Amino acid sequence: MLRVAKVKFKSIKSHKHHSRHKKHSDLHIKRRLALEYLTHKGAALKRCQLHITGIVQGVGFRPFVYRYALEYQLTGTVLNNVNGVTIELQGTEDNLTQFITTLNTTPPPLARIDNITQTPLPILLSETAFEIIKSDSNEDDYLSSSISAQVAVSADKSTCQDCLNDIHNPDDRHFGYAFTNCTNCGPRYTIINALPYDRHNTAMADFDMCPDCANAYQNPLDRRYHAQPVSCPACGPKLSLKTPQRECILPNASDVSAPELSTDLAVLQAAADRLQQGQILAIKGLGGFHLICDAKNGKAVNTLRLRKQRQAKPLAVMMADITMAQQYVTGTDAEWQVLSSQERPIVLMSSRAEQDLSFAVAPNLNKLGVFLPYTPLHHLLLSLFKGPLVATSANVSGEPIITDYDELINSLSHVVDAIVDHNRPIINGCDDSVVQVIQTNTEWGTKTQIQMLRLARGYAPLSFSLDTPLSQSILAVGAQQKNAIALGFGCNVFLSPHIGDLFSVGAEQYFERTLATFSRLYHFEPQLIIRDKHPDYAPSRWAETHSNSNVELDNSHKIACLAVQHHHAHVLSVMAANQYKDTVLGFSFDGTGLGDDGSLWGGEVLLTTLDKAQRLAYFEPISLLGGEQAIKQPVRLLLALLFKQMNLNAVLALNLPILSSLSPNTLTNLYKIWQNDRTLKSSSVGRLFDALACALGLIETTQFEGQAGMAIEAAANRADALALDVIQLNLPLDVNQWKSSEMFKQIVELITEKPLTDNRRDAIARAFLHTLGDAICDYAAQYKNIPTVLCGGVFQNKYLLEYCLSKLSAQGNHILPSKLIPINDGGIALGQLWYGMHKHMINAQGFS
Repeated sequence: MLRVAKVKFKSIKSHKHHSRHKKHSDLHIKRRLALEYLTHKGAALKRCQLHITGIVQGVGFRPFVYRYALEYQLTGTVLNNVNGVTIELQGTEDNLTQFITTLNTTPPPLARIDNITQTPLPILLSETAFEIIKSDSNEDDYLSSSISAQVAVSADKSTCQDCLNDIHNPDDRHFGYAFTNCTNCGPRYTIINALPYDRHNTAMADFDMCPDCANAYQNPLDRRYHAQPVSCPACGPKLSLKTPQRECILPNASDVSAPELSTDLAVLQAAADRLQQGQILAIKGLGGFHLICDAKNGKAVNTLRLRKQRQAKPLAVMMADITMAQQYVTGTDAEWQVLSSQERPIVLMSSRAEQDLSFAVAPNLNKLGVFLPYTPLHHLLLSLFKGPLVATSANVSGEPIITDYDELINSLSHVVDAIVDHNRPIINGCDDSVVQVIQTNTEWGTKTQIQMLRLARGYAPLSFSLDTPLSQSILAVGAQQKNAIALGFGCNVFLSPHIGDLFSVGAEQYFERTLATFSRLYHFEPQLIIRDKHPDYAPSRWAETHSNSNVELDNSHKIACLAVQHHHAHVLSVMAANQYKDTVLGFSFDGTGLGDDGSLWGGEVLLTTLDKAQRLAYFEPISLLGGEQAIKQPVRLLLALLFKQMNLNAVLALNLPILSSLSPNTLTNLYKIWQNDRTLKSSSVGRLFDALACALGLIETTQFEGQAGMAIEAAANRADALALDVIQLNLPLDVNQWKSSEMFKQIVELITEKPLTDNRRDAIARAFLHTLGDAICDYAAQYKNIPTVLCGGVFQNKYLLEYCLSKLSAQGNHILPSKLIPINDGGIALGQLWYGMHKHMINAQGFS
């Protein structure tokens, strides 16, 4: 049920707000006089309804509509509901046209209009005002509807400059307040429980607004109009500082005489003092807790690593502002723009050689993941601490980010010395996004693009619209690692924020909670589920359980299930990002994925269509000596490559430092395992990176995913910086198979024929990347008539990707960009969805 609520204005204390109120009153009078004049003169009035879908809630859309309705002398209404925004407008044809043009060309900054449907309506001569219709708190009509919601939930956005000015202005009631926000910034996805995006459907439901906040919330000319998280120190969430033993340090009984305004600043000042003493804190942000410490304090950083059992994986660093960041990293104009964008992702940038961060932040790497504060809480803390902070997700290794204080205490109380908590619930967890900026040298100059490494806060949920509505609702459950889910219904496609690796019960529960969130928000019930072909992946098991065994998602209908090969889905994800439907040449290089022949793939060239992928070429399969143990101990991968080219005695005679750690007896046993043709084999390019890093002495064991690739990239960059002589390697292509073992025989000869100096090591690493890049580009040169796709986690190697993109562009290949879709397994769900959408169209009879 809907009720009309006329906008009423109350006196505002602020002179600025009073001016806005007066401006509104003048416009209201002028509009009524103009309407009366038009009516007396018999001017032709028209009335229409606009139905708008896209990101149109929680982004200041209704006040935008209201202001322009006044400016163009229109009467009518505007309404939010689960299906988007509905506007009824009445006025002259010219004014209606001008309004619609403004709506299309200059929508609110955070809005995205996917579709506007215009319907003519009868004139209402009695109508004399433009009104805002509020949905009743009872949404039963929508909840019982069989039609999925059509509005896209906005991602959380970083604090705008106006709100930053407020928290630093001692005369503003938001001074020092950690939860300041407006319609142009602040939480969205992380606080929403249901659509439409109204306060009672968010984490702010239990916070009653004070009179000042209520006035701002109800004034369409105020930037906090219908900003659902709006609050101030008098009525909103509050910070607290606690011990791991659940004792509250601040606020405490001795603070009762302190003004309310100082509570957040007092907590943050105490937190800053503890950080300066070298303590490790957990701090609750938008989408979960961070673990933070002084990034310049080596003891603190090493203690964090020890307690969290994170031996080597690089840690992200939060900088107070661009000026501070410039002391520690260098970057292009494009990188600085992305770093300071409203999405505020972690950006991988080049480290300065001379800086005072602890070596333990990013050991042996020439890159640093940096990001800027994105909430008032972070801005205030950094302004008090006055230095860079390590800020890494608070989670048990391999588990999702922690969003709840009790969970933090149960899981990480041994890691932290104190906790900055607050009482606004995090309804939907959301980690930090991670990106890097890719540069391509073309004949027209340098082209830059963002490469998404982890799609999360600021960008996700990611959505786009389709030209043609889907005939059924589709759910894609994604991959085992870097999991995300994708949904398709109506004209909408959604990709969830990063969920993570699904190797634990906790991670699988987080997967199910994320699915429940999207099902609840969009009243989504899948009719088709798409999964990976690997039957033992957690998402695959879940898909089979919820399709074939009558355990259904609260539906009464049968749910069909399809499987798509992992590397095919990688290529399809890039096609989906570009809404491309024709044939492409896909290079799908990653760590692992079950192939169509039952072996492990990961170095595939696929002639790809919407429903098929023909394997044109691939890398020589190598034995995984000891199965998973070979991934943890890459010397086993190196041996498998060498055994293809040398006999056991030749390998035993090699003066290769990494082999000295293995006894002759161990080498002999591994050779016997290799001789057994039943060992698991893999064509993965990712495993070649592991073997090379091991051979060059860059790593001994794999401590985290991507470690070898990072080390090789850093070495190649050093080789370029020093302008070292170029080393040539040969990677023969025998029919349809690249002989990687022959390339590694050459590499081992280079390592053993002369002393392996640092420069020689770096030059060999660069030669490896050049050789891979040349193989890719030479093969793609045969297919210039179709677009090329580079996908899979291997192409997160920035050096390799930029080398390939520049060379492909120079030789005339057209490359489909990945845009904001992760080319790692984080994009698999979107590729699966693209497959399901078009497989159904091609073979509709299979889903009756």
